[in-house]
Amino acid sequence: MRRIRGGVRRVRMPRTRREWRRAYQVTVVATVLALAPATWMNATGGPRVRTVADAPAAPVAIVFGAGLWNGEPSPYLAHRLDAAAELYDRGTVRAVLVTGDNSRRDYDEPDAMRAYLLRHGVPARKIVSDYAGFDTWDSCSRAHRIFGVDRAVLVSQGFHIRRALSLCAAAGIDSYGVGVAAKRDVTWAYGGVRELFAAGKAAADALLRPDPHFLGPRETGVAEALRAGAGPEGS
Repeated sequence: MRRIRGGVRRVRMPRTRREWRRAYQVTVVATVLALAPATWMNATGGPRVRTVADAPAAPVAIVFGAGLWNGEPSPYLAHRLDAAAELYDRGTVRAVLVTGDNSRRDYDEPDAMRAYLLRHGVPARKIVSDYAGFDTWDSCSRAHRIFGVDRAVLVSQGFHIRRALSLCAAAGIDSYGVGVAAKRDVTWAYGGVRELFAAGKAAADALLRPDPHFLGPRETGVAEALRAGAGPEGS
């Protein structure tokens, strides 16, 4: 390394075989460390990814927020909700927990998700809203600690479902996941790249298990939804 004009240092390329070997070793170690969280997610969550047709029965489906367009679920979120409605219609799940962001007055993912499910035949008494699912860890942690969910079918796009499964397992939920198909567009590409960076935070959350941004008191909504009938009186 030598000093050049302006006080900026320029890295000297390896010259000897020993220096090249050391540079190679450092690169390998750095690559392994960078890919370790994603490898952990695939190993933990991959074997538990299913389709709507073969998802095992569970008391609850957990649907993760994925953005709103003019107050309505984005196409990606709508696909997740369609899958959850089908899981309920098939009898695979008996209630649906919608979890998303309601951090400001003009943005309410859970209520938009609830309204969509109502329009698609899921009875009101079978839908439970978590208004503090600010990220995947918060959603999983709160589902277990606040809503008492121990077993669930998770619903998200394929690029996100393994992270959701890994984090829910760390939070104490025995879960399988439905990886909803998504159009290979710019949003899909962004989601895939985002997962590479989100894997590191997910690994840290699973290891440290921090409190969610908002914890709050225990809620009985899921237990009540599971006890409620599904007839007209529940719609």
